Amino acid sequence: MIGTIVNTGTIIAGTIIGTLLHRGIKDKYKEVLYTGLGLASLAIGLNATISNFPKSEYPVLFIVSLAIGGLIGTRLDIDGRFKRLVNKRSNSASPNKLADGLATAILLYCIGPLSMLGPVISALKGDHTFLFTNATLDLVSSIVFASTYGFGMVLAAPVLFCWQGMFWLVARISASAVSDALMAELLVVGGLMITGSGLGLLGLKDCKTLNLLPALLVPVLWFLILSLF
Repeated sequence: MIGTIVNTGTIIAGTIIGTLLHRGIKDKYKEVLYTGLGLASLAIGLNATISNFPKSEYPVLFIVSLAIGGLIGTRLDIDGRFKRLVNKRSNSASPNKLADGLATAILLYCIGPLSMLGPVISALKGDHTFLFTNATLDLVSSIVFASTYGFGMVLAAPVLFCWQGMFWLVARISASAVSDALMAELLVVGGLMITGSGLGLLGLKDCKTLNLLPALLVPVLWFLILSLF
């Protein structure tokens, strides 16, 4: 778990640094950062989806996942509940911005090859290279996020720890549970979710990305069902 602990620590450290910078940044520069983060999200999300789509063994599974996950998430109103929670606890003048930024940061930190494969390799081989590399990237990202949205971005750290910890634990229990095929499906769906967050940051379309989170469970359930037959 040392790799995940380091990764979590870099997000906390980056958030602290970014928060100190946040106070001295004018609104026009913050707007530029919003745009930059939006474009970066589009690039990262599309890259994850396009690069992993050829590896998919079930090309329509991501459509089914987004459809089912979106319906469940909308019924549970995950996006709305999350934003109301942030609004209630935030002292920021723009709590909705914080909610959108936090949602995007969580997706960027968690849905990526390094963040998902890293804990698995760490658990099976004791190699933390992927996680240390991811920690370096997240340090820079967290500074930018916090300089734009403030200290509330630190809430992404425990989410990352639980996410990577889940992959690490599953891999330790069963090496075959997290297959390359399942990872590819998760990255296709997750990449599209990051792309949706990018559209929201750019003000082009509010995709209510958090309502799509249950979509990540559909490939897991699909592969679990297949393993029973």
